[in-house]
Formats: sequence, structure tokens, C-alpha cells
Amino acid sequence: MTRKRISKRARFVRMLSRRYFAKIDTTAADPIGIRHKLERIARYAPKPKDVEITDQPVAGVPAMFIKPRNASDGKLLLYLHGGAYVMGSPNTHRNLVGKLAAMLGVSAVMPDYRLAPESRFPAAVEDATSVYKALLKDGYPPKGIIIAGDSAGGGLSMALLLSLRDEGVPLPAGAFLLSPWLDLTTSGESMETRRHLDPWFCKEDVALVAHYYADKDQLTNPQVSPVFGDMRGMPPICIQVGDHEVLLSDSTRLADNVRAAGGEMDIEVFDQMWHVFQVFHPVVPESRTAISTLAVKMRLV
Repeated sequence: MTRKRISKRARFVRMLSRRYFAKIDTTAADPIGIRHKLERIARYAPKPKDVEITDQPVAGVPAMFIKPRNASDGKLLLYLHGGAYVMGSPNTHRNLVGKLAAMLGVSAVMPDYRLAPESRFPAAVEDATSVYKALLKDGYPPKGIIIAGDSAGGGLSMALLLSLRDEGVPLPAGAFLLSPWLDLTTSGESMETRRHLDPWFCKEDVALVAHYYADKDQLTNPQVSPVFGDMRGMPPICIQVGDHEVLLSDSTRLADNVRAAGGEMDIEVFDQMWHVFQVFHPVVPESRTAISTLAVKMRLV
């Protein structure tokens, strides 16, 4: 079977980003320093078009609200940004979330949840849970809220769902996860089977960063690694993940667990794609296709 070649732009972005990550020595890297560098880079990223952006705290958590011109009052996108729990912010993700919100015709809110290593588990889960409950108090109906997140934000989305279910809080309409980080123990088989395919990460890097967020004896806690959680009662979940990710089996195992628990799961594995490739939608055709597909599925929830 001959594999379809990915676009020239995808190959170019993959090569450049691979070179960038190859220069990072994770054993000596300062996560706070990398965080600040990422924030500086984000200043030069283009702002999403045709949206209004305001900063307003929710339940004491700083947050960014994005409202497209075509936004309706029917639904709200609660987006939890990625960044391995140590970096990332609404500023680094406003372009991606602004594009999603505009395609959906809904407003979005991105909490600037607390990050490690200054604020370790369960700080991020507490912030996400507080924001969701505050949105309900503000009058947003549960079935009018869609939760989404990428990478660590995808794992945090699942931790939020588990926290809400266990507390008996009404769950949202659904969840959409992009390359979610769901197993901080690095026990998935793709850590080895995709080791030489993933252009960004390896098992050792993932394990090192995991310990910035949680202690070793906490890594199997379902709110840290949702692959170990009981998936009964979950709302419909959609996952997009790249076939070349060391995190691939995080997604496939969660999909199996949700289905085994009787839940509704839709997982798309994109041939030859890497971690959260959707971020490159301004230049990569495959990324635009993925976002368009995701937007269609979100409308159906």
C-alpha cells in the first residue's frame, strides 16, 4: 500500500519545527524561561480576524473571551490551552481558537489557568472546574457549552469532565481534543512504535516534563492521566491526533475506554501528522482540512 505524500508546506513546517525542538536540551532547559520565550514569540503571531477579544476573569481565574462577528448566543466554547502544563496561555492560542470560534459561529473563553512548576497538580484542574461552574452560574446551560483543548489542555479537558461527573455537576454538550496528553506515565506503546517518527518529542522528554506537574505517585491518578479513569457517563468526545505522535496511544486507549463504557467516541488519526498540527492552519493545507472537519462535528453536538 502506497502512502499519500503530505503537502510540500506540511513537509517544510515539519522540518523547521523538528530542527527547533532538536535544539532544546530538556534535561537542562528552564521551563519558565521557555514559557517566557513562547510568550514573546506569540506577540508576533497574527491576531484572528473578525473577532472581538477581551480579557475578563472568571471565578478569579484570568481569562480571554473571543467573540466572532457571527457569534450566536446558543453555545460557548470553553477552550483549555496546551503547553505541557508548564507553558502556553490564551495569547499563544488565540489564533487557533479564534479560527475555531469563527468557523463555529460561537464565542469562546480561554482560562489562563495556573501552571507548573510554580503551581502543580491539582491547581490546573481546580481552575478549570471553577471556571466551568462559574459559567453555569452566569446562565450558560450545560448543553450549550463545548469543552475543547490541545495536548495538556486535552488532558485537562478530560480531567475536568471526570471532576464534574464525580461531583454530580451537569456535563457539557461534548468535548473535542487535539493530540491530548492523557498518560503522564508514558506507558503507551506508541512511545516506542512512533519514537523514530515523531518530529518533536520522545518518551524521555515527556517523562521529564510530567514530573514538573505531578509527583510520581500521582501520575496514575485519573485527573492527571485520564487513560486510567472510569469513563462511564462521559458526553460525546471527538479526538484528532497525528499518526506520527509518540502520544498516539494516549488517544487510542482513551477511545477504547470510552467505547467500552458505552460512550460516544469519534477519533480521527491523520496520516503522517505531528503533535497539534492544527496550529499551523494558516499555512498547512492538512491543518485547515482538520479544523474544517472539527468545526462540522462541533456544530452537530
